[in-house]
Amino acid sequence: MNRRILDIAIPSIITNITVPLLGLIDITIAGHLGRTEYIGAIAVGAMMFNLIYWNFGFLRMGTAGMTAQAYGRGDIGEAATILVRAAALALSIAAAILILQMPLQWIMLSVIDPSPEVTEFVKTYFNICIWGAPAMLLDMGIKGWFIGMQDSRTPMFMSIGVNIANVATSLAAVYLLDMGFAGIPVGTVVAEYAGMAYGLTVIYRRHRSHLLATNLRKSLAFNGMKHFFGINADIFLRSACLMGVNLFFVSVGARSGDITLAVNALIMQLFTLFSYFMDGFAFSGEALAGRYAGAHDKPMLFKCIRHIFWWGAGVATVFTIAYSVGAEQIFGFITDDTAVINEALGYHWWCVAIPAAGMAGFVWDGVYIGLTATREMLYTIAVSCLTYFTLYYSMPAALGNDRLWLAFVAYLAMRGISQTLVYIYHLRPRIDKWE
Repeated sequence: MNRRILDIAIPSIITNITVPLLGLIDITIAGHLGRTEYIGAIAVGAMMFNLIYWNFGFLRMGTAGMTAQAYGRGDIGEAATILVRAAALALSIAAAILILQMPLQWIMLSVIDPSPEVTEFVKTYFNICIWGAPAMLLDMGIKGWFIGMQDSRTPMFMSIGVNIANVATSLAAVYLLDMGFAGIPVGTVVAEYAGMAYGLTVIYRRHRSHLLATNLRKSLAFNGMKHFFGINADIFLRSACLMGVNLFFVSVGARSGDITLAVNALIMQLFTLFSYFMDGFAFSGEALAGRYAGAHDKPMLFKCIRHIFWWGAGVATVFTIAYSVGAEQIFGFITDDTAVINEALGYHWWCVAIPAAGMAGFVWDGVYIGLTATREMLYTIAVSCLTYFTLYYSMPAALGNDRLWLAFVAYLAMRGISQTLVYIYHLRPRIDKWE
């Protein structure tokens, strides 16, 4: 069981770590083109696409859970059907994004409001990168499908390949083709399609017999898509709740001054690093819990959940110790701004609290997706968000930034607590009735 968990978790962690490299590569190339506006344009452009794609994470998660259950039943034909549905939905959403690209650009530029000099280059970046939407969204579905098929190595190779292709194509477009700043997004789009092509090639080589046997009309019929849409709608709404919390957190920090905003961003990087590792074990939960749920194998499901929690507790312990004794060194590695580091050290115990508070929520997210208990996951995130806002507004303003962090840590803890209670009193009794 430990080997199965790590076979999925380790490549997933590597994938998570490589994902931010795509933006880092673009910024690095922009930083050598001689204008500071280029760096700002890349940063704003990347933020715009994060906002666009964030809520479509269900293409990966929903696909992973349903595919894992089909795999557990030994129904590879149904797994192929799920891939077809995910691809159809991804391409439909991408078409809508392309049609609405100008209103989307206008709305986000109005909200972010960069300087006129930066805005000019942001528009260039956006107008080119938007054509990567079909590849980006299809990639989400493909990666989720591979995870459901108990394969997290192919998504890892896809992510690594995209980053390598991005370096090569962006440099070639900028310098060899003399495209200047516009070559950066051109290289990014080419790399995204290269990753998609690799994923589709692997699928065709390994599973073409099942794909060719899939009845497209039946797969895309309303009755067949109804359950698929229901699962993904729950995850979409859950993602919207998460985005609401994150946007509120950033906006409150921004209104508290530049130092506080920088401090919060610094500490949030530590949460992001922890999440990269915990998401790896959440992906194990998606794949393995879904597999054993599909097979109605209760003993293996319960064993899987126990072992993933042990791994999660181990990861949380390591990060807690690291943040307890090494916060100053970690902050110093991220920034050399002494004022920000000194201010951040005053909040370092919130860094220490994050792993213990957040661990259970990450693990349960993976298990719930594997069980396709997405409605229950939506309810628990709603309770957690309610806890967050209630606690924040009920505390005295004199607490300052500590009020924001206390509410955030309580929100993380409530995710795990509420999901544990729902599992004990609702999901576990339902599982016990399996034949």
